Amino acid sequence: MTLAGVVARLRDGELSPREAVEDYLARIEAHEHLNAYITVRGDEALAEAAAPPRPPLYGAPIAVKDVIAIAGTRMTAASTILRDHVPAADADVVVRLRDAGATLLGTLNLHEFAYGALTTSRHFGASRNPWSTERVCGGSSGGSGAAAAAGLAAGTLGTDTGGSIRIPACFCGVTGLRPSTGLVPNGGLFPVAATFDTIGPIARTAEDCALLLDAVALTRTDLAGGVRAVRVGVVDELFARAEPAVAAAAEAAVDELARLGARVGRAEVPLLADAVAIQQLLMLPEATSVHLPWLRTRLSDYGADVRARLLAGLLLPATAYPTGMRLRARYQAGLEAVFARFDLLVAPAMPIVAPPIGDESVVVRGETIPYRLSLIPFNSPWSLAGVPAASVPCGFVDGLPVGLAVVGRRFAEESVLRAAHAYQQVTEWHERRPS
Repeated sequence: MTLAGVVARLRDGELSPREAVEDYLARIEAHEHLNAYITVRGDEALAEAAAPPRPPLYGAPIAVKDVIAIAGTRMTAASTILRDHVPAADADVVVRLRDAGATLLGTLNLHEFAYGALTTSRHFGASRNPWSTERVCGGSSGGSGAAAAAGLAAGTLGTDTGGSIRIPACFCGVTGLRPSTGLVPNGGLFPVAATFDTIGPIARTAEDCALLLDAVALTRTDLAGGVRAVRVGVVDELFARAEPAVAAAAEAAVDELARLGARVGRAEVPLLADAVAIQQLLMLPEATSVHLPWLRTRLSDYGADVRARLLAGLLLPATAYPTGMRLRARYQAGLEAVFARFDLLVAPAMPIVAPPIGDESVVVRGETIPYRLSLIPFNSPWSLAGVPAASVPCGFVDGLPVGLAVVGRRFAEESVLRAAHAYQQVTEWHERRPS
């Protein structure tokens, strides 16, 4: 059931908060093999569900990525270093979820320290894709994607620095929104790179994402109005870089938006091909600065891939960061000019479907490339600019989900979610469930 459906049943008294928690706890236990959770707050959630339900969420059970602090519940970041860390206070978004009447089910698995795209941490094990358990669910918010797809929470929160909401949302066939950087407060979040980090929803539908966004950002999202006369720019450069079958599914979604009245045109984004390098100039040193004390004293406690990325941040020259800042400003100015012509941009959310667990590389249009490098060009352009970007289910390739990226100008989350919602009113991809 969607979050909106659960909230409606709770509001109308057809379901009590305790019954909702019990139902989700039973599902979590039945699907333990997906390894979506790190900590399940069973007793605590049942106790919270005993309180009178409050609007707008009325006790709906929500789970959060295990870098978001819940007071009294361990927050591990899927790491050995923080394995026994227990925050004393709730993160700002958890405070807001509680104020909105949510019940906190637990914390969700992720790539170690949210610094990767697989959710296959050696410390807590791999989360598995509900559509095919031998495949990754993406990362770094992989547990959030798996839990949303398998119905192990009514809704979830993930985090996104360079794609970590959109990747698992796409691979798991659910809807995920990276909000504009700065819209949602990051207090109580263990950071990756502070100028890029943002907390956002992963759930089944755009309507569900709007409910969660409104709770944590204190917004009021109006999904009515559709996309008639909305100017939609197709980023051909990214369509050309995706696997043909994936690109075809995204193209069909764009055609559907056109049938709904959107005015579709071709969009060229200046410096698009350089966005990856520009973000790395900034993100690598920011991430390394967070971990400097542990890199000196606990280097062996990191997984090999995360350790390598953190050490890479030490090797950049002193000129890297100011150069990145200057180039980011130039890139953002170019993107703003594009948004003078278009209200939204669209592209394939990812170039591939979820690969098998353990694969180090993937094939894209006949070329074998490292898995992570195949994804970054589809994520960095929007992370670098700090704009809202959603992954919306738009089809299947070989039985696995693919997604459409819908991108808006800064703080235009409502426009992004409105387009996603309009598309979901006339399609059924988001309604499909893994067996």
